[in-house]
Amino acid sequence: MRLSGITPSGHAQLGNYLGAIRRWAADGGERDLYFISDLHAMTTAHNPARLRSLAEETLAALIASGIPAERVFVQSDLTAELGALTWVLECTCTYGEAARMIQFKEKAGGQAGVRLSLLTYPVLMAADILLQGASEVPVGEDQNQHVELARALARRFNSTYGEVFTVPRAVLPLAGARVRDLADPARKMSKSTKDSAGVVFLLDEPELIRRKIRRAVTDSHSIPGYQPDERPGIANLLEILAACTGRAPGDLAGEYPTYGALKEATAEAVVETLRPVRERTTELLTDPAELARIRKEGAARAAERGEHRLSSALRLIGAG
Repeated sequence: MRLSGITPSGHAQLGNYLGAIRRWAADGGERDLYFISDLHAMTTAHNPARLRSLAEETLAALIASGIPAERVFVQSDLTAELGALTWVLECTCTYGEAARMIQFKEKAGGQAGVRLSLLTYPVLMAADILLQGASEVPVGEDQNQHVELARALARRFNSTYGEVFTVPRAVLPLAGARVRDLADPARKMSKSTKDSAGVVFLLDEPELIRRKIRRAVTDSHSIPGYQPDERPGIANLLEILAACTGRAPGDLAGEYPTYGALKEATAEAVVETLRPVRERTTELLTDPAELARIRKEGAARAAERGEHRLSSALRLIGAG
């Protein structure tokens, strides 16, 4: 079983959808799980009301994209279970292991006011994984070290107190679309960027999507060509169009005589690709009772899946 999470640090955007969410809906196994990791978004300063709203929006977007509701849950709905298991794992982890995490070193940067949660959240991530019994966790290089910590803690607990946890392994996610910022193709499109001019969000209206793509950075050439290293702006548009149409970006390059024609085709492909997702997400967000029902049932299923592991861990470590 695979477990994947998405942090609601901003509005879900085109890169999230083409690179991961759409693939989760199409290719996910019957036992695979997906969760909105809103607790992870609390390690730095945040607006509580906005975080709550973003978590709801992200949940709606996952369901609207076609992921079965029974395979989705919101992390904070398991606060009691995760809090208890995180404490058990913190009592299994050493300070040195936590402090060696690369992301902590990079984000802390020697600042005195860094939140303790920035140091300990990899243990919370381990609790996310171990509570659900995930055997595989698709992660990029930046999160691989955290999965290794989860593996180490699972092994240590099992050997010290008794067999409870599945030892997970990190797996590379299936290759998804590589979507770059339209205004700065040197960086990837991000939901947490401060400048949204080059970011297409899932809930953007069609005309706004068209306007953003028409203003996309290109280069001094006049004819489209697929050369990712030399011409990243045009390559980005071709890759987005390819992801929306199921064709190869190199093949598409020769079909458009001008940059304007390519931008118009890309804009229309993105609008039509996102249209059903945007409409269904909006529908769910305007029906809070239905979204609350989906969320409550997802939380109950997630808690039930982890109940025996948590109770066994607490009993074996002497807390139950």
